[in-house]
Amino acid sequence: MKKAFGFFIIVLSLPALWWISTNIKTEIHIAQAHEEQMTNAIHLPEVEAQLPVTLIDRNGQTFSEEYVEWRQPLSLQEIPQIAQEIFITSEDADFYTHIGFDLSAIIRAVVANSNSNTTSQGGSTITQQLVRMRYLSEEKTYERKLTELFYAYELEKEFDKEAILTMYLNESYFSNQVYGIGGAATYYFQKPLQELSIAEIAFIAAIPNNPSLYNPLKNYDQTKARQERLLDTLAANGAITEEEAKNYKADSITLNVKDKIQSYPMYSTYVLQELKWLVAEKEGYADRLGFTDNEEEKKKIKAQLDNRLNTLFQNGLIIHTALDPTKQQHDEEKMSAILGTSPLQAAGAAIENQSREIVSLYAGKNYEKFDFHRAFQGTRQPGSAFKPLAVYAPFFETTAHTPDSIVNGGRYCVGSFCPQNYGGYTYGDVSIRTAFRHSYNTSALRLFQTVGVETAFDYLNRFHFRSIVEKDHNYAASLGGLTYGVTALELADAYTSFIDGSYVLAHSIRKVTAFDGTELYSWDTQREQIWSPKTVKYMRELLADVVANGTGQGVYSNSSYVGAKTGTTNDYRDYWLAGLNDDYTAAVWLGYDKPQSMQQLEEYKIHHQLFNVLLE
Repeated sequence: MKKAFGFFIIVLSLPALWWISTNIKTEIHIAQAHEEQMTNAIHLPEVEAQLPVTLIDRNGQTFSEEYVEWRQPLSLQEIPQIAQEIFITSEDADFYTHIGFDLSAIIRAVVANSNSNTTSQGGSTITQQLVRMRYLSEEKTYERKLTELFYAYELEKEFDKEAILTMYLNESYFSNQVYGIGGAATYYFQKPLQELSIAEIAFIAAIPNNPSLYNPLKNYDQTKARQERLLDTLAANGAITEEEAKNYKADSITLNVKDKIQSYPMYSTYVLQELKWLVAEKEGYADRLGFTDNEEEKKKIKAQLDNRLNTLFQNGLIIHTALDPTKQQHDEEKMSAILGTSPLQAAGAAIENQSREIVSLYAGKNYEKFDFHRAFQGTRQPGSAFKPLAVYAPFFETTAHTPDSIVNGGRYCVGSFCPQNYGGYTYGDVSIRTAFRHSYNTSALRLFQTVGVETAFDYLNRFHFRSIVEKDHNYAASLGGLTYGVTALELADAYTSFIDGSYVLAHSIRKVTAFDGTELYSWDTQREQIWSPKTVKYMRELLADVVANGTGQGVYSNSSYVGAKTGTTNDYRDYWLAGLNDDYTAAVWLGYDKPQSMQQLEEYKIHHQLFNVLLE
């Protein structure tokens, strides 16, 4: 009977035992998951915080800054000892002896909070505050506080005291989207931290305790009052004398708040795009995109490139550029004045001949940063301005003809393609010089057919026309008839080959460095020889003749040489001018964003005036 009763009890206990074992397993899994979460979090290699991206002109001056949060990270050696002492004495006097948290301070906080029935009392060490900044919310609950203690203990095992203090001083919030004591110094006083007086250091050190209350731009008096309390604390701890504290409190604090530098947006917007192309070129993304026709694969590669750029921006960059600020300002002001108040728009680019660097860009009238940038995004049909690159230079390069050789200017068709000359006129045999000077379409088509479509594009493909596609390989290309067109910058870039026959992609970026000066990227500057000296000589003659006797009349320059080619598209929807003098190679597009006829403007030669500005 006893055995039966015992068996019965055991059977009844089985569900309870099963329930207990299940809950134990669940708790074990939760504990393991929690431990894994803690471990992963505590080993985060770096805090995710975007450092500034700074753009430097050719004179070494900053002309643009990109940032949401202003930061200037410093090593502990770069942070004055007095600044370190201010934070340690005011926030965590036992910093160098505790294990991440101060048990006596926590007990005092618990007692105070219990008596007041709140959780307002802190008792947090510097390590705990760093944990909160890096990994946790500011929620004031006991569960979060326990997690904070665990993290703080683990952080102390992972890093030494100096590293923790460095992170804390670089990541503390100083109001107005300013992080770190180095950033606070340059933001509020526009001076490096090392150049601040003790009074100024104590003033910015007052902010992180309560960044809203001690925001010096809104609550200067409260910030000053806390500064004085900090100086008294330093004196009480023997870091300074009471007399020194009194003198520092009497020192005048004059803020010199940093404005975000955003000069020359027409240039800076392009620089950031060129950076993307540079990274793609140097890290293999461009090659990978070129080797695949799969749209899904291209989308994946582009996403990877964007992620890579985000990482670079996160870490901060200094981009050294070729910007000539004097010329950029001159070109912007004069070109905008020429365009006036009408809806007429323009794009332009000026490239320095010697260096092949982009020194000035015109993105359009009333341009604002990250608007549609007509100089490098505005693809339009180039018309006859394309003929020197697609027809004449390849013709001279592949034949023994000269500018005085004869070509017919009469009607001509290749298949169903039957272009007309301007005004519908027909001509007999003329010199190539005459056909070029007056931009005869039928003559250009004859020469293009002699060269051959694919041979012509073998030359064109050496340049960087990003919107030319495979279906552009046809006879319409001889007259600048393309699927999408080209940009002013691309045209100017290709025309640099008429300087001396050599070519390298024109660039605005000289080099990209990290904050410590380490060079990360720069363009290859080795040039490829595109045209022979004979071809260069002939092309420069023809371009100069257009200015002296042809459609380029009205172009002028103080230079010893100036040559150019005009372009007009169907229905006068686009006017172009591209060419060079001794100093610059330039191209200009003139038109309306929504294409319409500009025939009534032809006699004013507005594009000639714009082009002259770029050559000044």
